[in-house]
Amino acid sequence: MENIPMTVSGAKALETELLKLKDISRPRVIEDIATARAHGDLKENAEYHAAKEEQSFIEGRIKEVESKLSRMQVIDVTKLSQNGRCVFGTTITLMNIEDDSETTYQIVGEDEADIALGKISCYSPIASALMGNEKGDEVIVKAPKGDIAYEILSVEYI
Repeated sequence: MENIPMTVSGAKALETELLKLKDISRPRVIEDIATARAHGDLKENAEYHAAKEEQSFIEGRIKEVESKLSRMQVIDVTKLSQNGRCVFGTTITLMNIEDDSETTYQIVGEDEADIALGKISCYSPIASALMGNEKGDEVIVKAPKGDIAYEILSVEYI
């Protein structure tokens, strides 16, 4: 099995989710099932079936998170050699050469990626184009709408 790269904050979020699933969600759904059972006929009991479905989802997610935690490789970007290169965990500010617009991204693990928060997967086309480059370099990103040229304005190890 392959290691899963993850930032320190991503690992903490996954650990927190697992605790919540085990300590809050699992006991609550067990209680919901018991309450629904007490209502009688299970064949036509929508509450019971909904609770059983939720229980199945929770147990599946617990297994998935435990698997990821067992395979994760936590990378603390603040402890890396800060040589100015774009690597996993760095925060990079880019300027679109065509329209001078600026964008900032952090390169994170697949499970942490959230474009709305400026976090892109290390497997995304833009992260692939950035990896190994440094401030001042121009990179071409192969996008569905065509190639986009960026200049790297800064690389931060925060």
